[in-house]
Amino acid sequence: MLMVDRILDIRKEEVITSFRIQPDNIFVDKGFFVESGLIENVAQTCSAITGQDFGDEIRNHEDPGSRVIGFITNIKKVKIHELPPIGSEIISKAHLNSQFGDICTISCMTYLEDRLLVEAEISLFIKAL
Repeated sequence: MLMVDRILDIRKEEVITSFRIQPDNIFVDKGFFVESGLIENVAQTCSAITGQDFGDEIRNHEDPGSRVIGFITNIKKVKIHELPPIGSEIISKAHLNSQFGDICTISCMTYLEDRLLVEAEISLFIKAL
């Protein structure tokens, strides 16, 4: 399930993504994108920062079944200020705070227009197989 439609900007330590909330999305309830959907959007946005390092490694690997796996290892904080309605396009901005081996700590904020929806700090484990 994809919770990011587009990568608007990406750098070594930052990424900005967009996602339009469709009525048939699994995380929609009573006309709004619920908390678990917002957290999944944050996680997928954050994984774009760490995942970009694995592109060449996967393309150059001899095994056609090679892939990258990732897991949320820790959610340090999440503040959800507002739930966006169906049809909204949310913008998520993530910044890499630290990386130790395969584990990264990343901060992310998600907006609907100029309103802050979510503030989060998560740790991800990501590895090429």
